[in-house]
Amino acid sequence: SMKNLEELLMHELKDMYDAEHQLVAALTKMEQAATANTLKKAFEAHREQTKMHIERLNEVFALMQAKPERETCDGMKGLIKEANKVLEEQMDADVRDAALIASAQRAEHYEMAGYGTMRTYARLLGHKQAAEILQQTLDEEGATDEKLTELAQKINRSAKS
Repeated sequence: SMKNLEELLMHELKDMYDAEHQLVAALTKMEQAATANTLKKAFEAHREQTKMHIERLNEVFALMQAKPERETCDGMKGLIKEANKVLEEQMDADVRDAALIASAQRAEHYEMAGYGTMRTYARLLGHKQAAEILQQTLDEEGATDEKLTELAQKINRSAKS
């Protein structure tokens, strides 16, 4: 049982650490399944960015004098399970790409919620440097979501017909 916000922050860090690791593998599958070159490149860039986010979480663990540990993130596991269903469905290429973007954005929004929460906890607890690192990642997650939205606007039009 968690007794205070510090313990809750540590729990959230471990959960997100696992979520990011799960996402690296999922983005590889999504990149392979995508047909639009722009989408393939977006998934590749997102995967590399996700690896950087793992490194940043390692920094946050070090700042908090804790060993980086993974705690199973059931939320990301569920989002990836849904994304895998998309991969199994028979769909036209543009429709599949649109569905893949939707899956990726669900994961993005999940991450944004997690990083925003952890940043807020870190600020409240006086972990200024950790909060700044978490904010940097939160900003990047938001920018990735915007890029996916731009891609979706083009791909969704193709999928419509």
